[in-house]
Order: sequence, then structure tokens, then C-alpha cells
Amino acid sequence: MVRLILASQSPARTKLLTEAGIRHTVLVSDVDEDAVQARYGVTDPHDTALLLARAKAEAVAALPEAEGALVLGCDSVFEFDGEAHGKPYTAAVARERMLRMSGNTGVLHTGHWLVDCRDTEPDGGSAPGTGATLGTVASAEVSFLEMDAAEIDAYIATGEPLHCAGSFTIDGLGGAFIRKVDGDPHTVVGLSVSTLRGLLASAQVRITDLWPAS
Repeated sequence: MVRLILASQSPARTKLLTEAGIRHTVLVSDVDEDAVQARYGVTDPHDTALLLARAKAEAVAALPEAEGALVLGCDSVFEFDGEAHGKPYTAAVARERMLRMSGNTGVLHTGHWLVDCRDTEPDGGSAPGTGATLGTVASAEVSFLEMDAAEIDAYIATGEPLHCAGSFTIDGLGGAFIRKVDGDPHTVVGLSVSTLRGLLASAQVRITDLWPAS
């Protein structure tokens, strides 16, 4: 049986996989995102999303628990006015960003990185691994409705936007402020299922192999 490990602590990502019928377990990496970015000096939002996704996947792939599994790392970065916006963490940062985003458009980049930790020459009847380690970025354009200061403050008071890339969600309370999405909406949640399908195919695994047995 093919095993997939999600190297992310995001409840939205694991919920998305679960609702898509994709069997997986969660194993969180201890990657220091700031240290990774400082080491490589990446400033482009697209490349940063891929770099961090790779760092998370490879950190978990190095753990004994990942032996024989496929490991998926993901990371999201919101690009607005040419700037990379990760999680705001504080109410002041979230408010400043959302006031600027009101009535405007940005791009949410989600990096995906897959590592095949299966034995390339297994004994018995199990399928061999490919040794693949590869990734890609899925991006979607997000257009926001006008938001007044009272709405923004009320949203921030819920705590939801403080730990989300770009200070918003599409699958929670923040969905009320999104006018449209051009691209895969799953990308905005933080994991594109269709992108995962393509990465799995490169590792010679069908996404249907991860569906529950009928």
C-alpha cells in the first residue's frame, strides 16, 4: 500500500486531502523558515514558496518514520505589489496588509515538493520507488472586495488571519472578502490536488492508489 506523509502542520491542508479522499498521515518538520530564506537569499515569492516546500519535505524525508513512504511538503506565499507576504503573526501587520489589499488583487503561490522514500529495489511484491525528488508551484490570482476598517478589525479579532499566508483564508471566515479566484482554488487553501496528481505520476503513482479501498 502506498503511504503519503504530509510534511505540514496546516489543518486546512490535511482537511483538504481528507475531503479529497486521499489517505495520508501528518509529520511536521522543524524547519526554521527564516533561517532557510536567510541561507539562500531568496526574495521572489514564487521561488520562496518552492524553496520552503522543499525544505519541509526533505527534512521529514530524512526521518526514520518516512522510510517507505512518499513525503509531500507545501508552503504558501502571497505576492502583493511585488512583495512577498507570509503569515502576519500580529494584528498590526495583518491590518496594514488588509487595508492595502481591499479592492485589489494579488497572487497566492503554493509550492509543492514530493520526495519518494520507497526502496528502489524492494523485496517481495511491493512496487519499487523511483528515488524522485521534485516539485512545482501552483499560483492563483485572488481579487478582494472592498473591506472597511470595522470589518477588517472584526476579522483580525477572530485570530484567523494571523497564521495564514497573506492574512486571509478562502475556506474560512475570510472567504466573505474574496470576489473571485483565477486559478485552482485549492492552491489558495494551500495544496493543489491536481498538482499533487502530477507529482505522484512522476513518481509512478496514481492518485487513485491513495483513495480508500472500495
